[in-house]
Amino acid sequence: MMYHRRSRISIFLVALSFASCGVAVANTPPDFRRDIKPLFESSCIDCHGPKKQRSGYRLDVRPYAMKGGDIGETAIVAGDSGKSTLVRHITSADDDVLMPPPKSGKPRLTAEQVSTIRKWIDAGAIWPDEATATAADPLDWWSLKPLAKPAVPSPTVAAKSANPIDTFIVARLAEKSLAMSPPADARTLARRVHFDLIGLPPTPEELDTFVSDFTVNADKAYEALVDRLLASPRYGERWARHWLDVVHYGDTHGYDKDKPRPNAWPYRDYVIRALNDDKPYARFIQEQIAGDVLYPGTADGIEALGFLAAGPWDFIGHAEVPESKIDGKIARHLDRDDMVGTAVGALASVTVQCAQCHSHKFDPISQEDYYALQAVFAAIDRTDKTYDLDPVVAASRSRLTARKAEMEAEQKALAAKIKTAGGAELADLDKQIASAESAAPQGRRPEYGWHSGIAKDQETRKWVQVDLGKSVAIQRVVLAGVWDDFNGIGAGFGFPVRFRIEASDDPAFGGTPTVIAAHDLEDYANPGTTPRTFVAGGKSARYVRVTATKLAPRKGDFIFALAELQAFDAENRNAALGAAVTSIDSVEAPVRWRRSNLTDDVYPAKTGGGADLAALRDRRDKLMSRVTDAAIRTRSAALAGEIASAAKELSKLPPPRVVFAGAIHTGRGAFAGTGPQGGKPRPIFLLARGQVTQPGKPVGPGALSAVKSLRSRFEIPDQQGEGVRRAALARWLTDPANPLTWRSIVNRVWQYHFGKGIVLTPNDFGRMGTPPTHPELLDWLAADFRDSGGSLKRLHKLIVTSAAYRQSSSADNAGAVAVDVDNNLLWRQNRRKLEAEAVRDAVLAASGKLDLTMGGPGWQDFIVEHPEHSPHYRYDKADPNDVKTWRRSIYRFTVRSQLQPFMTSLDCADPSMRVDKRNESVSPAQALALLNNGFMVTQAEAMAARLWQDAGADGDAQIDRACRLTLARVPTAAEREQMKSFVRTSGLPNLCRVLLNLNEFVFVD
Repeated sequence: MMYHRRSRISIFLVALSFASCGVAVANTPPDFRRDIKPLFESSCIDCHGPKKQRSGYRLDVRPYAMKGGDIGETAIVAGDSGKSTLVRHITSADDDVLMPPPKSGKPRLTAEQVSTIRKWIDAGAIWPDEATATAADPLDWWSLKPLAKPAVPSPTVAAKSANPIDTFIVARLAEKSLAMSPPADARTLARRVHFDLIGLPPTPEELDTFVSDFTVNADKAYEALVDRLLASPRYGERWARHWLDVVHYGDTHGYDKDKPRPNAWPYRDYVIRALNDDKPYARFIQEQIAGDVLYPGTADGIEALGFLAAGPWDFIGHAEVPESKIDGKIARHLDRDDMVGTAVGALASVTVQCAQCHSHKFDPISQEDYYALQAVFAAIDRTDKTYDLDPVVAASRSRLTARKAEMEAEQKALAAKIKTAGGAELADLDKQIASAESAAPQGRRPEYGWHSGIAKDQETRKWVQVDLGKSVAIQRVVLAGVWDDFNGIGAGFGFPVRFRIEASDDPAFGGTPTVIAAHDLEDYANPGTTPRTFVAGGKSARYVRVTATKLAPRKGDFIFALAELQAFDAENRNAALGAAVTSIDSVEAPVRWRRSNLTDDVYPAKTGGGADLAALRDRRDKLMSRVTDAAIRTRSAALAGEIASAAKELSKLPPPRVVFAGAIHTGRGAFAGTGPQGGKPRPIFLLARGQVTQPGKPVGPGALSAVKSLRSRFEIPDQQGEGVRRAALARWLTDPANPLTWRSIVNRVWQYHFGKGIVLTPNDFGRMGTPPTHPELLDWLAADFRDSGGSLKRLHKLIVTSAAYRQSSSADNAGAVAVDVDNNLLWRQNRRKLEAEAVRDAVLAASGKLDLTMGGPGWQDFIVEHPEHSPHYRYDKADPNDVKTWRRSIYRFTVRSQLQPFMTSLDCADPSMRVDKRNESVSPAQALALLNNGFMVTQAEAMAARLWQDAGADGDAQIDRACRLTLARVPTAAEREQMKSFVRTSGLPNLCRVLLNLNEFVFVD
């Protein structure tokens, strides 16, 4: 019995243990390896794995799987499947949201599979480390590593130089059993360094002096030459051209209409000046990002902001489409995209724009990083920005403008009190007075006048001027407004909102004209048909010009119109009566509108009638006396006088300069009504797939999170001014701990001296670019440049005085070619083709026609047709003998939509693109252009005339001089005989054309 009982108890305990095991199995959470990973691999990894990450999401690596993709929502919230977007996607009834998507061909997850994933997440989403895929650390990349100055390799006998550059180069060559080439000869070296540093060839006399000094002491002579070239103002012109390539500077807007950008040039001049002054590189960058904030009160701090506006700009999308519309939002989104690409791509060599629609596929740049950079520029647009060159004038203008605004605010408050006190009676009287002032005059047709061409942009400048026939001591100028019932406008039709009146004896108004009136800083009240008098003070001039800087609105467009312009002399005689009239354009519609109407003495005020304004105004004055106290009336009158006085003081200041730059949106002119945010930063959202119609979470200003040594989010309070955002980015870029900026600039400089960079992809330091050929040398140069104050001239000197730079470019070394055919290890110098600008400038130097005038508006080698709508730039109609076009090519007015054919044939940069390296092509088209282009023919003829002047009638001397001017050498005996024979049959100008077409002329050895 006892045995039997024990047996039953045992059976019961065994059964209970099995039951307990069954309960334990039922409550155990899904195992990741057994239950979850196979589901991910079969249904998800193809689109969200190591090879492809749709929407920036990856499910094979735990941190990425938990975090989520570009949308910014957490995909897996451990312990809460209800808050996990992964569950929302695998259970959605919407095919556009469901994962896997139906179009992928993969079956929808079953209810059991979904339940398994839910249980796994609710249980804590346990994901063992050994079960996760092994992913390379995205931050483990050479360009993102902290910048430290490596030790210089121990010099060897082979280095032949104390320059640290050479010890790095020789050490790398030694790894491949290679050595440097012999140094170039004095003539070759002089021509090379002249073109590299100033973009011009040495004169024969400069070359003779250098060769003589080089013979005595080569190193001393060469160092002295380098110092002289770096001190030349031509240096800044040469290297500014490289910089403008990278930031895609142009003098037109680009896009559909490609209108001229007449105020872009101050930025170009700033770059030239900054380089010539050897401005520390950190400040050079800071001024271009936030000069107005970090260096207030300086002209450089304003002109440098042209950097942000250097690229193409969609005129239609900004000036003609409101920001509230989709197209307007897209235009502004793309504008900020260009600013981000220029600021970070050009300065840090990062392809950040790849993260606009999704996180970067190859580099650790998240989509949130990209939009954080957009947020930096959220209040910036491209516009004309005024400034003063003289800081004293700038301070006076700022003080007067602030005081005037303060008084106008007080005046506005008083006017509100007066309006309330006057009630309905005052409102009625003001309405009657306005009606009387705008009533159509009676009698002769007073609307006769001059009418400009129509403009779509209110900021378009228009001018009209009269020729008094001789210089007259002008006492006063009178402008009479037009009356025209177009669209119900009536009195003052077309009277400019802002304008200047100037006088000069030069019909082109060059130099510094006399300013009679300057009302171009604030809006001028429309005078209706009441003539306005401007005191001239007896200044003598023959020509009087009125320039409208802000046009009057018409119906959907803008114009400038006047009924009469009078200029009275000391005898109160109108010297402008019957005077000849010229203008930038006009609507000639006789007899209603024509230029001659401006000086025919017919205008509304002389022929008008209208209501009895005097009686109405008297009634108003009496009402004011009755309903307001004397203190208010006295203060109101005093304010009017003080405001007028401040305006007068402002008008006496020199006219401000204007630069097209990145600036706070002002809502003026064509922008009126298109910038609802004004100077307040626009809210920036993470856009799904880069679509402005799919905003995600808001993003604040910041930079790249991949640079771990620096804070990536600026955490700037909303109430802070927008400039604080740009200042933060400027400091982030120039921080000594930023490894990208310093490596980027030294690589660019190296490239322009050797034809290729240490990194062959100067705009891409990421995984799609190439790693450095000499990483230690790059880091040493970058750290040395950073730590020595960022002097570009010092960097240039260090590079061009190295033995590596001074090598011969001869490739006559079969052993070295077999090992390193591309010369990446620099066993020789690279033979390089001159850029289009350097070729053109060298041609002008050879002909003796090069004009070295610096700065100012760019010269134009085209004629503009249809300027009022979509300009058409006709290069074929330009005059090749126009001496204004004989300045250096850096000052050429560059058009985006229609590239200059001659320069384009020589691989000139496209100003619509950020060009990190010019193409170097050799084609028949280039030879034909160099031989037959009108510019080349003209300069060859000028060169021949110069040869006669320099060498007289001696044929041998002419040929020697021609070769020295073009090739920096004398011809061989055989060459001389060939040339003499050619001159006899074809003439000296054609010999010059041949020399200017030689490869030896357009290449640098």
